[in-house]
Amino acid sequence: MALPSPRDSQAYCDVSALEAGQIYLPDEMFITGAAPGKVTIAPSLSFLLRHATNNKTLVFDLGIRKDWQNYPPSIVHWINTVYRVHVGQDALESLVNGGVSLEDVDYVCISHCHWDHTGDTTAFKKSTFLVGGACQALVKPGYPIDPNGRFASDLLPEGRTIFFDTNDWKPIGPFPRALDFFEDGSLYIIDAPGHLPGHINILARSSRDGGWIYLAGDSAHHWNLITLESTIALGHPGHLHECAHTDKDAAEAHIHRINELTKIPRHFGLEKYPLCSILGPIYQF
Repeated sequence: MALPSPRDSQAYCDVSALEAGQIYLPDEMFITGAAPGKVTIAPSLSFLLRHATNNKTLVFDLGIRKDWQNYPPSIVHWINTVYRVHVGQDALESLVNGGVSLEDVDYVCISHCHWDHTGDTTAFKKSTFLVGGACQALVKPGYPIDPNGRFASDLLPEGRTIFFDTNDWKPIGPFPRALDFFEDGSLYIIDAPGHLPGHINILARSSRDGGWIYLAGDSAHHWNLITLESTIALGHPGHLHECAHTDKDAAEAHIHRINELTKIPRHFGLEKYPLCSILGPIYQF
C-alpha cells in the first residue's frame, strides 16, 4: 500500500487551485445521515499543475463555465431545477488573471464528462486533452445531434484527445491501476471507477522530499464519505441511477481506497506532511 519514496532530485509538480464556480448541493442527495434540508455550497474545483523540471503545464478539470446557459438545454434545465450555481470567475478567467495564457497549457485532463467539471473546453485551441477511454462513447452522437443529449458533441477536440485504456496500468499505493504520466514519478493518473464511465483522478507529488496531493474529481461528494462516517445516499432526483454514481459498488470500493490513502503518511512516519488541506475533493498530505 506504500507510495514510492522520493528519488534523488525527485521531479514534482507545483499545484495551484483555480476558482471555477460554486454549486449548491443538498447533503441528503449524497450522504446518509445528513441533516434534513442542509445544503453545502461546494467549490467546483479546477487545478493548475506545473512540472517543476520540464515546465509542462496541466489543468485538471475546468469547473463550471461562466456562460452556463450555453450548456446543452438538458443541463440548463437541470441547473434551473435541481442545482443552483454561482460562477464569479471561471477556470479560464482564473488562468488568465494568474498570468497563464490558454495557448500555453500543454494538457487538459478531465476527470469525467459531467458539466460541472468540463467548463468550456473549446477555449483551449492547442492543448492535448486527457480522458478515460469510456468518455468517448458519452459524446457520440452528443448535443446538438441528439437534442436531448447531456454532453456536447464537440466537448473533446477531435485529433487532440487521448482516450486512456486503463487495462494495462500498474498499481500504486491502494490503487490497482495508475499511469506514471511523465515517467518520472511526479504525476500519476488514477483509474477511478464508479462515478461515471471514464472517471479518472490524479495523484501528484507536491514537493521534492515527500509531499503528495490527490485530486479526486467526483469520487466523493462529502468529506464524511472519505472518513467512512457516512455512506452513499440513495435517491437522486434527475439522475439516471439510484444515486450520484453509475456504479455504486465500484464507487464505494474506490472511496475505501482513498480512505486507505489518507493513512499512508502515518505509515511512512512523515509527520511533517499531515493531511493538511481539505477542500472538497482535494487531499494533500
